[in-house]
Amino acid sequence: MDGDNLNDLAILSYLGLPADHKPLPSESPIDFLRTFLYQLPPHLITSFGSVTTAKQRSIIPAIRNRRLGYAETAPKELEFESAKNQWPQLWTGYERGGTRAREEEKQWARKEFMGGSQLKVGKLGDLLGEYEEERETERVRHLRRRQDDFVPEEEEEESESDMDDSGGRESESVEEQRYDFVRRIKELFIYGLLEGADYDLADWSEQYDIEEEDSEE
Repeated sequence: MDGDNLNDLAILSYLGLPADHKPLPSESPIDFLRTFLYQLPPHLITSFGSVTTAKQRSIIPAIRNRRLGYAETAPKELEFESAKNQWPQLWTGYERGGTRAREEEKQWARKEFMGGSQLKVGKLGDLLGEYEEERETERVRHLRRRQDDFVPEEEEEESESDMDDSGGRESESVEEQRYDFVRRIKELFIYGLLEGADYDLADWSEQYDIEEEDSEE
C-alpha cells in the first residue's frame, strides 16, 4: 500500500503542523496514527483505511481498545450465527452439519435405496447415519489439527487433561463450543486477522474509546 490516497497538506494543515513535518502521513501512516489518532476528524482519519491494513493498525493500542469496545457491544456480525455463516472455516463445532447430514443420509436410504423396503432400509439408514457421524467427527478433528494459526499473547495453552488423543476438546458441550467460537472471532477481530470484517466501524469511531482512569498512588 502507498500513501497516494492521503492528502498530506490537508492533514498537516488541520493539525497546525508545517508542510515539512516528519513523518508525513503518506510516508509513515501507522506512526502518524499512533501520534494523532485522537486529534484527527472523521473526514480525514478514514482515509488512512485505504493505505493501511487492519492487521497493521492492530499494533496501535488505541485501535485495539476501540475494537474491544466495539466487540463488547455485541455487534451482529460478531455474534454466533452471523459469524458462523461469514467464516464457516473457523467453526469446528460438532453440530456443524453433523446431525443434519446424518438425518439426510437416513432419509435418502428410506426413500431411494432398495425400493424402500422398511426392514432393510431402516437398518441401512441407521448405519449410514453412523458413518456420517464418524465422518463429521473426523472432519472436526482434522480441522482442529490444521487450525490455530493465531494464538493471542495472553491466551494460555490448554492443559493436556482437557485434550483428547486427536487434540480436540470432544467433551465440550454445544454451548461451550459456541462460546469459544465467538470468543475466537472477537480475538481475531481485535488483532486485525478476521478477513472481510468491517473494521471501519470500530477503528475510526471515538464512541468506542475506552477511558482509562488515572491511577493514584
